[in-house]
Amino acid sequence: MEYTAIKNPDPLHIWLHASRPKTLPAAIAPVIIGTALAFADGQFHPLAAIMAALGALFIQIGTNFANDYFDYYKGADDKDRLGPVRVTQAGLVKPAAMKQAFITAYLVAALFGAYLVYRGGWPIMLIGALSILFGIAYTGGPYPLGYYGWGDVFVFIFFGPVAVGGAYYVQALEINYYVLLAGIAPGLFSTAILTVNNLRDIHTDRKAGKKTLAVRWGENFARLEYLFCLFTAPLTVIPLVLLTRAHYMALLVFLIWFAAIYPLRVIFMEKPGVIYNYVLAATGRLLLIYSILFTIGWLL
Repeated sequence: MEYTAIKNPDPLHIWLHASRPKTLPAAIAPVIIGTALAFADGQFHPLAAIMAALGALFIQIGTNFANDYFDYYKGADDKDRLGPVRVTQAGLVKPAAMKQAFITAYLVAALFGAYLVYRGGWPIMLIGALSILFGIAYTGGPYPLGYYGWGDVFVFIFFGPVAVGGAYYVQALEINYYVLLAGIAPGLFSTAILTVNNLRDIHTDRKAGKKTLAVRWGENFARLEYLFCLFTAPLTVIPLVLLTRAHYMALLVFLIWFAAIYPLRVIFMEKPGVIYNYVLAATGRLLLIYSILFTIGWLL
């Protein structure tokens, strides 16, 4: 059975598929990194860390549901789609049910976020509100960001410095420059995940009028963007250890380059196709592995 099919089309598996679990490391990894930084500074707050992780997870799930819903109405998903099945387009979930699902996911995220706002105040409320707003605006509204090539910018910002900084802030109740610097790497990895998605869908996106950077500037640009993200992300640790004059074991993150060989080989040697779905999943794992290597190295 092809990768794009749902093997067990019962309600549980359909909704699990719609949540796009292979993209969820983009939500969890920044929280792991922010928590490692807080722990090393003696500011670890277990409850705040858990609430931040759960809030980020449900914002990501809500955004995935919203994309499924809005892309269906904008015609970005059709029978020629190479990616995993979009359940609304496939008729497995009614549009009204998907709309209710993304609203519910955002409400659940807000419930977890309520504690974080109580602890961290208006900066956390602003981060949460903007995260939900841009999650919807990525494919919804009168000016869908993902349709005009702005997706890469907002993914980098919100899955990078904002996410890491927010996770640190709700624990330490303060912020510093090296926390934001540490957020650059997960932002780059998350941008790489989006780049694979856009490169895989370049032909259907072009047909639907979705002007991603891959559509605007071509396949070779997208491949180089992917390479830049994976190569540059670990390099951000060098100024971190130099500025702090500590945590030299965090340079363990350079091991991620070895794990990146397979997805890079596919991206540069294979034309956009179903195999890119495996690259997308592999890139999500790279982000998670990076966050674990960073945490181990930073705390040793």
